[in-house]
Amino acid sequence: MNKSELIRRMSDRLEQLSTRDVDLAVQSIIEIMSERLASGERIEIRGFGTFSNHYRKPRTVRNPKTGEVGIFKPGKYVPHFKPGKELKRRVDESRVPEMSGP
Repeated sequence: MNKSELIRRMSDRLEQLSTRDVDLAVQSIIEIMSERLASGERIEIRGFGTFSNHYRKPRTVRNPKTGEVGIFKPGKYVPHFKPGKELKRRVDESRVPEMSGP
């Protein structure tokens, strides 16, 4: 699902709101969450999950194209999502069990 599909589905469910209002709400939520993560804060949505920043240590890497070793990659923060128990449960229950072969 992409952002435009999310907006369309929300508009269908929330008939009292215009598509423009739903679009503004979704844009605002994404912007606020992005700002909070950029400032180092953690976002917890009960039943859904937690967004936080994880630090990746600096390291030396190899260029796979040339085989050159010794390229330095500095440390950096990357966004991380950890699903909540309720989300994990719902995803697990919605999956059809796969048949195991003989």
